[in-house]
Order: sequence, then C-alpha cells, then structure tokens
Amino acid sequence: MSAMSIDDFQAALAHAREHLSSGCARIRAAYEAHPATSTVLKGRAHLVDEAILHLWRACAMPREVALLAVGGYGRGELFPHSDVDLLVLLPAPADGPLQARISTLIGALWDVGLEIGQSVRTLEECLEAAEEDITVQTNLLEARLLDGNAQLFEEFARRYRAQLDVLTFYKAKQLEQENRYARFNDTPYALEPNCKESPGGLRDLQMLGWIARAAGLGRNWRDLARRRLITGAEASELRSIERFLQHVRIRLHYLTGRTEDRLLFDHQEKLARAFGIEATAAKRASEVFMQRYYVNAKKITQTNTILLQNYGAEIFPSRGGAAFVINERFQAVRELLDIRSEDTFERHPVALLECFLLLQQRSELKGMTARTLRALWLNRTRINAAFRADPANRALFLELLKQKRGIVHEFRRMNQYGILSHYLPAWRRIVGQMQHDLFHVYTVDQHILMVLRNMRRFTMGEHAHEYPLMTRLMLGFERHWLLYVAALFHDIAKGRGGDHSQLGMGDAREFCDHHSLPPGDAELVVWLVAHHLTMSQVAQKEDTTDPDVIRRFADTVQTERRLTALYLLTHADIRGTSPKVWNGWKGKLLEDLFFATQRLLRGATPQQALGLDDRQEDARELLRYHGLRPGIEETLWTQLDAVYFMRHSAEEIAWHTRILYFRPQSEEPVVKARVLEGDEGVQVMVFTPDQKDLFVRMTGFFGRLGFSILDAKVHTTRHGYALDSFILQDPGNASHYRDVIQLIEHELAERLKHPGPADRPTQGRLSRQMRHFPITPQISIQPDDPGKHFILSLVAADRPGLLFSVAEVLARHEIRLHTAKIATLGERAEDTFLISGPRLALDGQILQIERELLERLQV
Repeated sequence: MSAMSIDDFQAALAHAREHLSSGCARIRAAYEAHPATSTVLKGRAHLVDEAILHLWRACAMPREVALLAVGGYGRGELFPHSDVDLLVLLPAPADGPLQARISTLIGALWDVGLEIGQSVRTLEECLEAAEEDITVQTNLLEARLLDGNAQLFEEFARRYRAQLDVLTFYKAKQLEQENRYARFNDTPYALEPNCKESPGGLRDLQMLGWIARAAGLGRNWRDLARRRLITGAEASELRSIERFLQHVRIRLHYLTGRTEDRLLFDHQEKLARAFGIEATAAKRASEVFMQRYYVNAKKITQTNTILLQNYGAEIFPSRGGAAFVINERFQAVRELLDIRSEDTFERHPVALLECFLLLQQRSELKGMTARTLRALWLNRTRINAAFRADPANRALFLELLKQKRGIVHEFRRMNQYGILSHYLPAWRRIVGQMQHDLFHVYTVDQHILMVLRNMRRFTMGEHAHEYPLMTRLMLGFERHWLLYVAALFHDIAKGRGGDHSQLGMGDAREFCDHHSLPPGDAELVVWLVAHHLTMSQVAQKEDTTDPDVIRRFADTVQTERRLTALYLLTHADIRGTSPKVWNGWKGKLLEDLFFATQRLLRGATPQQALGLDDRQEDARELLRYHGLRPGIEETLWTQLDAVYFMRHSAEEIAWHTRILYFRPQSEEPVVKARVLEGDEGVQVMVFTPDQKDLFVRMTGFFGRLGFSILDAKVHTTRHGYALDSFILQDPGNASHYRDVIQLIEHELAERLKHPGPADRPTQGRLSRQMRHFPITPQISIQPDDPGKHFILSLVAADRPGLLFSVAEVLARHEIRLHTAKIATLGERAEDTFLISGPRLALDGQILQIERELLERLQV
C-alpha cells in the first residue's frame, strides 16, 4: 500500500468491519421495534456505502476510475443478506499496479463480511457486455456512482441510454419471465414458493420497474398512475403488496441468517408469528399466513399481466391499428380481446363467461386487453345466484369445457380473476388452501387445475408419445369433457372435514342437476368423484394378482366405461400431486389392474383376467427370441405354482428363466440385478435354498445401501427354494444405478452364502417436511376373505430400512411374508403385506405384534 501503511490499512479494515457489524445490529433492532421496510433496505444500503467508500479511499484508488453500485444495490436497496453488486469502471484496461489495488479492495470487502458480486470493465467492455447479455443490461440500468470519475460515469450513462433498444429490452424481459415462470411450474401457489423468483414474487414487480425505467414511463408506481397505465388505487395497492413481500424477505433473511428466499415449511410458522398471525379453529397460523401470501401473489400476477400490456401499447404504438368488431360486446385490438365499451360487463353480464369462450374459439387472439382484464376483475361479483341460475349461462359454462383448444388456459384465467370461485361457490373455499399431506406440492385449486391439464393432454397429439395408452383411451371415450367436470370436483371438498370424496360427490351431483346433464352422464361424474381414490388404493395397497381382489374391484366399477374413466382420472390425479410422486412403477401397477379388470368385465374368468396362460405363452416367445430351445423352461417351471405366474409379468418370468433354467437346484445363491426402463430403479432377483431370516437379511442389506424398496415379491418353490424379487430406488441419486449392479450381485450373494447377523440399515436424516408435519404410525392386521392369510397394513414416515424394521419383527414371531406392496407418497409410506403364521390365530399375539411394529416405526 503506497497511500498508507499496512498497519493503517488493517486499522481501516477493522473500522469498516466494526462499523458494518454494529450498524447491521442497530438496523435490525430498529426494524424489530418498528417494522418499516425502508429502515432495512435504505439503511443497509447507506451503511454499506459508508464501509465501501472507507475502504475505497484506504486503497487510494486513482481518481480516473469510477466505482458504481449496480443491480438492487444501485437502486439503493439491500436486504439483510443480499449480495452487493459493484462495477469498477475503467477509462482504459488496468495495468499491473491498478489490478493489484482492485484485488486488494475486493479482498478487503469480503474480509469485512460483504458478499460481493463484482465486475471490472472499461467503458467499451461494459457496453459490449450489455449488448450481448440482457442480465448485464438490466444490472446496469440502475447504476449509481459511489465515488471516482464522475465524467466517466456520465459518459457511460449517456452511451448506455443511447444504446438501449427499448423494444428489444421489453421482449427480452417478457421471455425471461416466461422462462422463470416455467422453472416454477407457472404457478405462484406451490406449497414452498420462492418469494423473490416464483410467479407473483418480488421479481415480477422489479421487472415491471425495469421496463418502465428503460422506456421512460416512470420510476415508481405513482409515476405509472400519472401516465394512466394503472389507476391510483392500483398504485397504492401495489405499494402495499410490495411492502408485504419485502417484509417477508427481510424476516426470512433474519430468521435464517443468510440469503434465503424460499418459504420452506421450516420457516412458515415462525414467519406467521413474526407477522403477529394467530392460529384459528380450523387452520394453523402458517396456513393463515400462506393464504395471505397467495392472495398477494395472485394480485401481482394480475397486475403484471395488465401492466405488461399497457407497456406494450406505449412501446409499440404502431401496432394500434383499427379495431376488428367481433360482436356487439367485443372487438379485437392488437390480437387481444377488448370490450367495446367500459360498461360491457355491467350491461351484459353473460359476457363474463363469453369472453373466455371467444378466446378458446379464436386462435388469433393472444389474450385480453388491460382494460378488459381490469373490468373483468371489478365486475366478478355480478356472477351471483341469479346469474348462476340462468340456463343460458349454465349452457355457456359447459361450452367452455367442450372446446377443442384453450380449456386449461382459460380455466386458469377464470381462477386468476375470480370468475371460477363466483360461478362455483364451493371453489371459493379451496383457493390458496394448503395441503399438508407431504406429497401434494400445490394448493388445492392449483392441484385441480393441474389434473385438468393432465386430462387435457391426453387429447393432444403432441403429448401422445408421453401417454400413448391414455391418449388412445381418451380419444375413444365418448363425451370426454365429462372427465373434465369430474376433475374439477374430485377434490373440491378438501378441508371441510369429513370424507372429501363423499362431500364432493354432493357438489358434483348439484352441478350436474343444475346443468341438466343426462342421467347417465351425471351418474358417471358423481361416481368418479366418489371413487377417485379407489383405483390407486387397490393398485398400490392390495394384491392385484389375487383373483378375488380383481373381482371385487370389477364389482365396484361395473362397466368398462367407468373403468376407463376412472383409470384416466387416477393417472391424471397422481401426476398432478407432485413431479416426485409419479414413477413408472406406479404406472405399471395401474395398467396391470386396468387390463385385468377390463378382461374380467369382457367375460373372462378371474384366472383368465389375470392372463396366466397368455403370460406363460408370452414368456415362451421371449425365451425363443433369446435363442432358448422349446421346452427348456419346463425343468424350472414345474417347481413353480400358479401364484408365481400370476404375480410376475411375462418379461420377468422370461428373465428369471433365462438365468435359472440350467441351475434349477443351485447350491450357490444366485443374485441378478438390472436397471429398470427409464433409469427409474433397479430390479433384483434372488434364488437360493430357503433359510431362516432370509428376508430380514436381504432388506437389511438394501437398507444399508440406502435403497428404498418399492415392491417385493416373495415366493417359495415346490422344491424349497426362495425366488424373491425386489424393485429398488435410491431417493437421493438416480444416476448411479448401473454402477451398483455388480456390487449388489456380488455382496448380496456373499452374505447369503455365509449367513450371519443381518445388516443394520443406515439411519437417514429426518426430512424437513417430516419435522414439521410428523406422521403418527398406524398398524392394522386383518384376515383376508378366505381366512388363510392376513393382511398387514401400515402408515408411517418413509425412510430407508422401513421394510427391514417390519421384516425383523415378523421374523421374531415366525411369521411368513408372501408379498409386500409398497406405496410411497412423498414422505409417507402406505404399505400392505400378505402374511401367514400360526401365531396370527391368537388375538393376544396380534396385539403384541402391532405394539412392537408401532414402536419400531416411531420416528
């Protein structure tokens, strides 16, 4: 250091560190005493200014260099743990001594505790970077001179503004927002939203500010109101919403002690307390707080849409053109649907639904004008009891569900602007309602709209490759729009208490009666709402290789039309809960149940419905395809009973036979593993002379490796061999399955060859969700209908080693496990086991087993 000694510089460093530390503590104390966003945002920016300038001068930076605050810091706002974005602006490339000074400065800023995002550029480099990168261009939009060469800064500002292409900037920010929305599934209603980046978050408001500033439309909400881009009331509301989100982000930073913008379950209850929100009789404080968040996020997305259109009208004046009259109520303006007069909805309330139908029918229309959206929102309350009772309005609502395009887009828009909740009063209760069941990741209303989206995709050619069977069934289903009605009502009674399927059935029946659906169609919709969980429960919890199970399910559905409708709705419903809940194995369980029941309804016997003969013939064809001569399978197959063939697919039977046909009595354990199609897990086959505690040792081994067991089929051959198969998944790492196949085959075979104590599964950490929404274990042991076996059902928090814990208890009581149906729904395991053993004949023993299982399943 030439300007001061090393000791002096260290003193300056200590002074800046102390100044920042004490200043931040003072700001936090002031905020906690009297919460005001400016106390933190402006206060911390000013505090950081002082620290940076102190160190800038301590480094004796040359006067020809300029130091700029950019990004949010340039705007003069810093959240408690926000990064500090700086630009060192140079008149010419830095020489060695200047580079050393800049490095010293940046290092010092990190040393005092600032998270620095820095760039060092010449004026020309800045302009070039802004030209190529919209993020850089945005960051420089609010640049502020901190110290140094003012003339250089003025030159930068002048040339930056001259270079800024407002039309390109506007389009780029719109595209950027679309991509950002897509990362968050286009919804602000996720259960753990990001208050900065999610739709309806602070970034939406910041983007509106950036475009307004770039286009010279204003620097704040009041400026936009003066230009009549929004109303004065909307400007006030926007400022209020902005303050709310700023408070949320400030408190998140203080709660976590870091930059944290996600409203995780861990923080929601604490945030509610910080906002002074109390629990109600029906809702947790966190649910009340989150509903308030969703209401504000919804208003932001509404205003964002309106303002972007108004910006477009200002920025693209040449796109005005003459209005094209559609009918007496509507016209098309710049490819947008527009009301022909401000009082259209007042004079013609039917237009409140008609506007959505027009958007569906006219592909040239890209949306609604800002004044139409505003009028729609202001007039939503005109949809009242008299409106809903009007046969013309009822017919129009059904037409919205029958259109060839735009159904999902328009129902989302109807939900966004309050039309859906006024037309369907029951819908009002589920808007923004959270679901603390650990596998839904959306609020109830958004989940329903996701299910509607999934159903709609079954009709679309561009998605046929994703769901070929679903598409074929949907396109062959007469009046498939009835399934959309069932989708709208299947969860509409969530949160009321009681069985939501039964309560929703009443709502669906009332809707069908009011809308004059033919009796057969109405009966189908009502039945689907009442039974929308039945197929997934049977497929995932019952033994679908049992003819009696298939017969009972067929008795429930009764007709093939019902079966197809329920299959489509179930598939769409599961996929609409969370991207993590669905997997190929669940799809296979549903598909097998569908085809077995379809065959039974078409007149097959239960055994024929399960396809035993067809399965064996298909397996033989696969063996021939792999070059095995006819009859080679008989040596093994004579040792296998009908239950084996019913529980395994033809492909699995052929796989087992190819491995075992030449060693049907191998003294050495045979272990083979393969990766499932789509890299969705590993399938493991074990063939070995049966031995004591075999299942316990295998599940312990898999648990120690960290695998979750999705399915287990346990079979004992006629000659005393265990032929067991497992479907495994690694919740944390799906990319390494091929790497572990040899490990599984070698290590498990060695353990079975030299029996010893079972491996103890690793104990994974409790998930965030489980800490905040713990699951109380439930156990039930009931005899099956023939009375030969018992069905063990459990509900518990999922974790590696869960099946090992169950198997260990059963082994201790000499109970034989025949099959395991593992249904993992997010963090919740709902498993069903078919078991037998002499002790199960004694009630006292069953109670003892249940108690031991409950103790082992406690988290």
